[in-house]
Amino acid sequence: MTVVNINMKRNSAKAWVLASRPKTLTGAAVPVMLGGAYAWYQVQDVSLIEWGALVLCFLFAFIMQIDANFINDYYDCKKGRDNEERLGPPRACQQGWVTMPAMRIAIGVTTALACLVGLPLAWYGGWEMIAVGAACVVFCFLYTVCLAQLGLGDVLVVVFFGIVPCCCTYYVVVPPEYQSLQMMPWLLGIANGLMTDTLLIVNNYRDIDNDRNAGKKTLVVLIGKERTEWLYMFLVPVALCIVLFEFGWSNLNIIMCFGVYFFHTSTWNEMRRIGKGKALNQTLGKTARNIFIFGILISLLVILAK
Repeated sequence: MTVVNINMKRNSAKAWVLASRPKTLTGAAVPVMLGGAYAWYQVQDVSLIEWGALVLCFLFAFIMQIDANFINDYYDCKKGRDNEERLGPPRACQQGWVTMPAMRIAIGVTTALACLVGLPLAWYGGWEMIAVGAACVVFCFLYTVCLAQLGLGDVLVVVFFGIVPCCCTYYVVVPPEYQSLQMMPWLLGIANGLMTDTLLIVNNYRDIDNDRNAGKKTLVVLIGKERTEWLYMFLVPVALCIVLFEFGWSNLNIIMCFGVYFFHTSTWNEMRRIGKGKALNQTLGKTARNIFIFGILISLLVILAK
């Protein structure tokens, strides 16, 4: 049975803002930031950057993130995964803030809007960008509907919140003479994907008991809490080492990476200390903050690299 928040008007603007989960938009922005930063590093002339393409990449990433959040909200409520035992932040459909028919319409609108915004990227990067966009839309649905239940969510995060947006942003933002398959955007995408996966890990760490009872086989359910804690810890040092191996171990680069590592280890210690319960939502928020710090500092590192 859904529990309606008496302070929330059903299908109100505030309800839709909460359903879009605005805090998650930083995770969508960071790989685009990194792709744009490497384009800047590559051409060494900001006047050559395709700024229109960069804006479209940001908009597409934001809209797809909101679309994914709507899909997740709708299907988890429909399947009964969002229930009274849920420890995470309240969800719009489960709380009754947004009706199920309205959410179905919203999913259709955001999916269509993402396609509309992404279509012009074919002008900058060729028709293959349409295939990439279509894959983003398809896996946006498959993630919630089936793949997350099979322990594949972490793989999809690395691919679609790391490699795909980072590489595609670089490809469409640089001038045509620079467009080529290069290793550096791939490595930056992998590093960012590992960083972003910490958000999914702490989310599933918090929900391990509920997911296990619901038959949802996340990676955390499969490997257990103790291994998950160490996985959360080591993903970020691996990501930072990838960056340093590619851009050099200069004092400035090490300081920037240490800034990310400092915040990450603090959050990791908090995660282990809390262990379980709704208090882990504050760890989730700090993990999102860490991802944004990573995006800012590593983008600066890339731009300033020699």
